[in-house]
Amino acid sequence: MTRVLSCIQPTGEVHLGNYLGALRTWVAGQHKADVFHGIVDLHALTVTEKPGLIGTNTLQLAAMLFAVGLDPDVATVFVQSHIAEHSQLGWIMECTVSFGELSRMTQFKDKSAKREAEFVSAGLFTYPALQAADILLYDANEVPVGDDQRQHIEITRDIAIRFNHRFGETFVIPKAVTPASGARVMDLQSPTSKMSKSGDDDSGVIYMLDEPSKIEKKFKRAVTDSDSEVVFDRERKPGVANLLEILAATTNSTPQKTAESYTRYGDLKSASADAVIAMLAPIQKRYNELLGDKAELMRLIHKGNDRAQVVASATLARAQKSIGFLSSK
Repeated sequence: MTRVLSCIQPTGEVHLGNYLGALRTWVAGQHKADVFHGIVDLHALTVTEKPGLIGTNTLQLAAMLFAVGLDPDVATVFVQSHIAEHSQLGWIMECTVSFGELSRMTQFKDKSAKREAEFVSAGLFTYPALQAADILLYDANEVPVGDDQRQHIEITRDIAIRFNHRFGETFVIPKAVTPASGARVMDLQSPTSKMSKSGDDDSGVIYMLDEPSKIEKKFKRAVTDSDSEVVFDRERKPGVANLLEILAATTNSTPQKTAESYTRYGDLKSASADAVIAMLAPIQKRYNELLGDKAELMRLIHKGNDRAQVVASATLARAQKSIGFLSSK
């Protein structure tokens, strides 16, 4: 069975765009492949400076992943920092990738430019090596990524091929794949920009834990246009198109077909809000149950950690043997 790896950082609240664009496809795909989903808290350290924040975010993210439908008996959901092999193989990867390769990574240039007046962690520069370890540890055949992450899979492939050439066949060479098409969710206040938790203004962001009244308010204030025609046209009417895509995704329809049922923006906004509230209600209920029973939540996390540990330790041992480290036994 094909092994698929997808990871997510515990930085900020999960929003509707995360769910409809990615997490829902994770849930749908868990019975079609051998899936590993890592909560990569070590990567979050590159942008986190407050104590206690990463642990809290990690626990909440784990609860959300299980609440949206990832089955701990089927999907391997693990916490990166709980598997020491990530850091150990990460160093080996740092010694296998070149300074030049890392310096050409566009995301480092972008992220460091945004933080040029602040402290810029060296981890922002070297984290592709740790990310390569994350992928190679689990013998992943496929890594679903968007266009902005393809460069990271390419450098992972280059590192693995170089290692295999130097030390013998050790790592599975992963390939980047286009993920199953999820809904394209844009900011309700800026419908030409993706819904994101990184912006300063969250008035156009629907968070998974938003109360119904807050969701209604955000949809009511969603940007449309001065026209009154309800039609799906991303270029000409991005705000209306965004509402149609959200409503279609929550009702298992298409934006084009959904548009046929509405003639007024107000009705479309109300219907979109109602559909999202209904969809999120059971997820919020399960999330709160899990956070209210930390022992059960930790049991589910440990179940995934244990499965991940078996695979990761075997891969690291294989890499160390290929290199020729002195055995401790």
